[in-house]
Amino acid sequence: MTTQIVCVFPGQGSQTVGMGRDLWEADDAVKALYQEANDTLGYDLQRLCFQGPEEELRLTQNAQPAILVHSIATWRCAIRRGLQPVLLAGHSLGEYSALVASGALGFGDAVRLVHQRGRFMQEAVAPGTGSMAAVLGVPRQDVETLCRELEGDGVLQPANYNDPGQIVIAGEASLVATAMDVVKTRRLGKAIALKVSAPFHCRMLQPAAERLSQALAQVTFRPWSIPVLSNVTATPHPTPEAIADLLIQQVCAPVRWEEAMRYAVAQGCDALLEVGPGKALAGMMKRIAPEVQVLAIETFLT
Repeated sequence: MTTQIVCVFPGQGSQTVGMGRDLWEADDAVKALYQEANDTLGYDLQRLCFQGPEEELRLTQNAQPAILVHSIATWRCAIRRGLQPVLLAGHSLGEYSALVASGALGFGDAVRLVHQRGRFMQEAVAPGTGSMAAVLGVPRQDVETLCRELEGDGVLQPANYNDPGQIVIAGEASLVATAMDVVKTRRLGKAIALKVSAPFHCRMLQPAAERLSQALAQVTFRPWSIPVLSNVTATPHPTPEAIADLLIQQVCAPVRWEEAMRYAVAQGCDALLEVGPGKALAGMMKRIAPEVQVLAIETFLT
């Protein structure tokens, strides 16, 4: 029986200084990829990835293209060695990597888009006014009820449905702090503040979604060779023409990652390969569907 592989691409937070250097040193095609990214952005992303400083790499507008370039470099090395997945998905930013891998989105367009996306997200909310927290061990319906209970006229909502034991919430910093206190005092589970620069995937980022829509209007999406799961619907993008609207919605909508992975399993995927920096998505799949074989690749394939 043939193994059915879903390839997944990581999102922001997986970046590390030095990532991709071994790929670059070993492969001329990867060198060309980083050069194209540098030319597209107009600054030395390669130097930033390989040498840092970490504080600069961590900035949303830099981290997003850095992760995308590393992910696509790893993907292309893997494809040349015979990788044949049946389905693709990416967590938040990673959806752009998945669309490039599928052939639906050009690499240069993607680098430019995620750089703009990162800047738009950063500029949408004043520093310190929004935050995010991971809520662990609390059922989905209880997290949703808590957000509705505390939100009032403000913003507090689930941002990432990552796996059965982890849901990330986002919104106004004071409301996120209150939610963390309630989780603790009611002994519902555990809440951990996340070190992020903006409250991603909530209504506070509507200005970023509006600016991104203008950037996406300049891009042409093509038919894909491999289906890509949407973060918004947890099912495949239906047509190339629908991609832009789903990417606009994705800015403020929750990432339905657990549902997307369950969809992949229901379609017969019995193996997951995380392509790019880190192993966070592989870990999530172990908690979503322990029977699925998982592997992460982020370095040169021999």
